[in-house]
Amino acid sequence: MKRLVTIVLALVFVAMAAGSTTFFLQTKAEYDQRLETERLTAERLRIAETRLREQEEMLQRLRTDPTYVELIIRRRLGYAKPNELVFRFEN
Repeated sequence: MKRLVTIVLALVFVAMAAGSTTFFLQTKAEYDQRLETERLTAERLRIAETRLREQEEMLQRLRTDPTYVELIIRRRLGYAKPNELVFRFEN
């Protein structure tokens, strides 16, 4: 009888250990996934902040630098001054 109780307790202990291990491994996998998601999100945020900074600098230059405004208009819209020849080359 004593031996049966010992075996049952050992089996319960093994089952609890297996359950705990399974739970731990699932939790660890979820944690690793969350860390990867956080890393990717932080990278996207860094890229977005860099782009925002660049756009803010461009906006500031557009507001304050007439030479820059002229350059942008010429490049993007193809404008030219009167009596000015513009050469366009295909890439």
